[in-house]
Amino acid sequence: MKTKSSLSASALILQVVMFIIAILFLAPFYFLLVNSVKSLGDIMVNAANWPSMFHWDNYSKAWELTRFPEAFTNSLIITVISNLIIALLSAMAAYRMVRANTVFNRIVFMIFVSAMVIPFQSIMIPLLQVVGWLNVNNSMVGLILSYLGLGIPLSIFLFHGFVKSIPLEIEEAATVDGASSYGVFARIILPMLKPMLVTVIILNSLWIWNDYLLPSLILQSPELRTIPLATFAFFGQYSKQWDMALPALVLGITPIIIFFLSLQKYIVEGVAAGSVKG
Repeated sequence: MKTKSSLSASALILQVVMFIIAILFLAPFYFLLVNSVKSLGDIMVNAANWPSMFHWDNYSKAWELTRFPEAFTNSLIITVISNLIIALLSAMAAYRMVRANTVFNRIVFMIFVSAMVIPFQSIMIPLLQVVGWLNVNNSMVGLILSYLGLGIPLSIFLFHGFVKSIPLEIEEAATVDGASSYGVFARIILPMLKPMLVTVIILNSLWIWNDYLLPSLILQSPELRTIPLATFAFFGQYSKQWDMALPALVLGITPIIIFFLSLQKYIVEGVAAGSVKG
C-alpha cells in the first residue's frame, strides 16, 4: 500500500506535468497577444520579446481594414443558422433511428457514421458542382447547406448515443396521457437532450466560426467575407502584414473563446452521458 508521502509526491509530479502542458498550449496565445500590439519591425526582429512600445492603434486599423463589423455579422449569421438547423435535424433524426430500430434505420445510421471518415478533400470538387447546380454559389445559403451536409453526420452520432440513455417508459407515459409523437419529442425528449444539444452547438460553432477552406471555395464577394477570409486578406504573395493580421485574429477569436468558456462544462457532461448505452 502506498504511503501518504508517496501519494502526495505523485500528486505534485502530476501537477507539475499538467502545468508544463498548460504552458505549452498557452504559448501560442502569448505570441498572438504580445505581437498584436507590436510594430511590424519589432515582430520581425524578435517575436518572443515583450513589446518595447504598445501599438494599440493596430486594433483600430485592423477593425477598419477587415471591415470587422460586416465580417462579424456574416460569421454570426452563418454560424447561428447552421447550428440551429444541424442541431434540430440531427436530434430528430437520431431520436427516430433509436426508437424505430428497423433494418432501414440501422443502415441509414451506418451511412451517416461512414460519412464521418470521408476526407473533405475527396468530396470538395463534387460539393462545389452540387452547389453550382443548385445555383447557390457565392451566397450564404450555399455555404449553410454545405455545412449542414458536413456537420449532420457527427451530430447524429452524438445524439444517437444520448437518446439510448433516455428511459422509454417516460415516453410511454406521455403517450398514454395523449401526447403525440411530436409532442413527446418537443416537450420531453428535447429538454432532456440539453447537455448533448449544447455540446453539439459548441463543437459545430468552433468548427464553423474558424473555418477558412469552405467559405473560400463558395464565397467570392468581398461583402460576404467571414472573419477568417477577412483576416487572410493581410497575407499576400510577397508580403505579410503581421501587425494587422494578429490584431484581426484576436478580434476574431475573442467572441468564440468567450462562448466556449461560458458553455464548456456541458461538453464533458454531454459526451459522458452520450456514452451510456440504454
